[in-house]
Amino acid sequence: MPAAATAAAVAASLALVAAPASAEPAEGRGDGVYRGEVEVVRTPQGPGKDSVLTGKVFVDADRNGGSDGDEGLAGVMVTNGRDVVRTDGKGRYRLPAFDNMTVSITQPSGYQVPLDEHNIPQFHYNHLPEGSPELRHGGIEPTGPLPSAVNFPVVESEETAAEAQSCVIAGDLQTTDRQEIAYARAGAIGDLAERDDYAGCGALFVGDIANDDLSLYPDIKKELFTEVNGPVRLLPGNHDIDFDAPSAEHAFDTFRARLAPEYYSYDVGDVHVVALNTVEYPCTAAEDAPEGIGEHCADPEGDPSYNGRMDEDQLTWLERDLANVDRDRLVVVAGHIGLLNYADQSSPVHQVDQVKRVHELLRGRPAVAVAGHSHSIENLKTGDDAEGWRDVFGIEGLPFPHITAGAISGDWYSGEVGEEGYPEAVGRDGGRPGVLTLDIEGSAFQERYTVTGEPDGVQTRLGVNSPTYRRWYEERKEWNENPAGEAPELPDPLAVDRGDLAGGTWLTTNFFLGSTGSEVEVSIDGGPAEEAERTQPMEGEAVGTGPEYSDPYAVSRQLVHGGSLADRTMHLWRFDLPADLPAGEHTAEVTATDSYGREFTDALEFEVVEEP
Repeated sequence: MPAAATAAAVAASLALVAAPASAEPAEGRGDGVYRGEVEVVRTPQGPGKDSVLTGKVFVDADRNGGSDGDEGLAGVMVTNGRDVVRTDGKGRYRLPAFDNMTVSITQPSGYQVPLDEHNIPQFHYNHLPEGSPELRHGGIEPTGPLPSAVNFPVVESEETAAEAQSCVIAGDLQTTDRQEIAYARAGAIGDLAERDDYAGCGALFVGDIANDDLSLYPDIKKELFTEVNGPVRLLPGNHDIDFDAPSAEHAFDTFRARLAPEYYSYDVGDVHVVALNTVEYPCTAAEDAPEGIGEHCADPEGDPSYNGRMDEDQLTWLERDLANVDRDRLVVVAGHIGLLNYADQSSPVHQVDQVKRVHELLRGRPAVAVAGHSHSIENLKTGDDAEGWRDVFGIEGLPFPHITAGAISGDWYSGEVGEEGYPEAVGRDGGRPGVLTLDIEGSAFQERYTVTGEPDGVQTRLGVNSPTYRRWYEERKEWNENPAGEAPELPDPLAVDRGDLAGGTWLTTNFFLGSTGSEVEVSIDGGPAEEAERTQPMEGEAVGTGPEYSDPYAVSRQLVHGGSLADRTMHLWRFDLPADLPAGEHTAEVTATDSYGREFTDALEFEVVEEP
């Protein structure tokens, strides 16, 4: 509803007391999950003082959704998006109030906020008296004057109290239409529906929930989020924007109204999760940004664009939020656009302008950053270095791990649709669609990646990079850019002739979550295992690109069936095949060992032939 809503409509929104939370299980589910909503109180005496919002956090022991009785919970963090306070001994809080604010609580460990019928946590209240400006996808309805109180219910939870937690990080759902919603349901969402290991921490979807069409949010919630076996938390991406918003102040109003705050935090076990909005739209050339960053935002005659950036309010909130967190607690910093990444390391747009400031806020803390956006899998370890980070941000070496979580949509649902009902969608890094999980014990964690439709043991894909393949790569790429005549066909990629062996042929291992500290060993025909070489050591060098750095299997699918081009990745290993391999069939057995010592095995059969 636009700001010019009728007086009657505004009056109707000012019910004396909001309906109490419905704590019963959603109809037909019978799951016993704590379901309800925030209690918004509007008394006959009128709203609270214009400058102050009051309320309390209460333990809803009888699960009736009302703040009756002496149930206040002390010490809970409450924020208006700028200030952070803690509730007093009776669970009460006072916060400065202003128009267009979101008030939210940080769910404390050992407690669970209510979930709605779609498994989305209810822990915030949007205050926008006149509502959003007229927006195609609706934005926020007028909320009217400040309520007399906003009260937040919680219940005790053994699942969120447990020291051991498994937290799902899901990248780029990014559905364009109902067909892609069906793809997601048949794919990664179907996998999550079969898992029961993340009920406490839940699944955090790190942006690009829709693909520009925000009218799909109701279908996404109904068809996908209801299948998830735990809380579904969300943060905004660059495809969740109200592109018709007149200013950055309202760019995510529909996301806020339908899904979640732009940024917030929550606790489970010994981990503090910070969900950030790292997308600025329309972007601005910031005075505090490193030289050259934001220049694309400065053209007043250009089309509006987005940038990887956080506004000052959010950074102020982040500093105050962290000041309330024990320094030995693991901090998971999540955003859509990653603080830094490998694939776009020389791009200021696809990384976050204030990465140095965030690093400084986390100095001395156990931390890990997770993100989506690039539709690639990147497991960057402490100390990893890249030329682009030095050139753009002046950063030499990561102070803590940064992980890009891949994408549920993979390569934007591209490629051939398999019998399972979803596209192959091989990523720009050669990775396969899937989800990341952080298995956390205290302040330590181990990351794992689950490929869509596969058990956790599937972590690699093998190929053969030969002169024949590299010639075809160049020819097919050129043909795809300017189709004329018959498309060049790749000869049998697993048949290698003498000329290929002499010209340099190697086995490739795409180790999806491989990183610094990982090893790949290859045994040919049962012989001694020998170490393979990582193509991108992350020691400050530039990105290696082109056919020599590509994943042959991924490229052979992408150039034929559509999609991106896996011509660079930080998790590819190569093993040179001996030039004197005898003619006939051979088997390469590969053991990939991650930085925690977990081993994954794979095998590839190929043939050496005498003639091309």
